[in-house]
Amino acid sequence: MIEIMRTNDPVVISFVESLLKEAGIAHFIADSNMSIMEGSLGVLARRIMVDGEREMEARQLLKDAGVEQELRS
Repeated sequence: MIEIMRTNDPVVISFVESLLKEAGIAHFIADSNMSIMEGSLGVLARRIMVDGEREMEARQLLKDAGVEQELRS
């Protein structure tokens, strides 16, 4: 799995997760439990991971959806 995004914004996470699910791109939201354990202060960002074979497709999907500013290089 490859990290393509890191954010504290629950709206962005939900939106991206919905887009990836609809496109059939395997993904995983890492650090969700750590974010809850630290008290949801927003210190620890959650990472969105995708299947390495579909990384470029996922990146293009998110660019087309207008969230390219959140993408990691």
